[in-house]
Amino acid sequence: MENSERFHRAIAEFDLLNGRDPNHRTVEGEAVPFELFFARRLTEWVFRLDPAPSEVALLAARCQHLCRWEIPRSDYPKGRVGYLTWRRDLKAFHADRSAEVLEKAGYGSQTIDRVRSINLKKGLGKDAEVQLIEDALCLVFLQEQFDDLAAKTPEEKMARIMKKTWKKMSKRARHMAMELKFSEKGTKGGEGF
Repeated sequence: MENSERFHRAIAEFDLLNGRDPNHRTVEGEAVPFELFFARRLTEWVFRLDPAPSEVALLAARCQHLCRWEIPRSDYPKGRVGYLTWRRDLKAFHADRSAEVLEKAGYGSQTIDRVRSINLKKGLGKDAEVQLIEDALCLVFLQEQFDDLAAKTPEEKMARIMKKTWKKMSKRARHMAMELKFSEKGTKGGEGF
């Protein structure tokens, strides 16, 4: 499984590609490409949610936002329709790019199709591995992006975002989310769910 050569090749290639992100985040005083940071944090949450995740779940976590900066939100119209179109296109883009990497690393169509399915969130709420990745995504958002978003978003909109996020999460993930620490502004944005 995760000790296989092809697994390590795939993870190394995902990290190499995400390491090209021109956007950075400061982590312990060091600038780290944002999508590389995000992929690693997502993998950490997968392990916190499931101490023995499948190889497919680990692959899907590492490539969930693969090369995301290549399709910027600014290329799409403002508003909800533009946002949803961007998100749909991103999911397909991530799935296609990850499939290329997995094939090059030596994976067969069964694994590639399964990772694509998880990236496309097929079976959310019914498929345990899709839910695992969704839970990890939500927890990364809450841990790493929530306070910044809450600081620049009107409270009523932030409450809607939180309700949608909460609805997508499993009971276990909700429990873990309740243990996270938020700023005062972040705590206000999370009221009402």
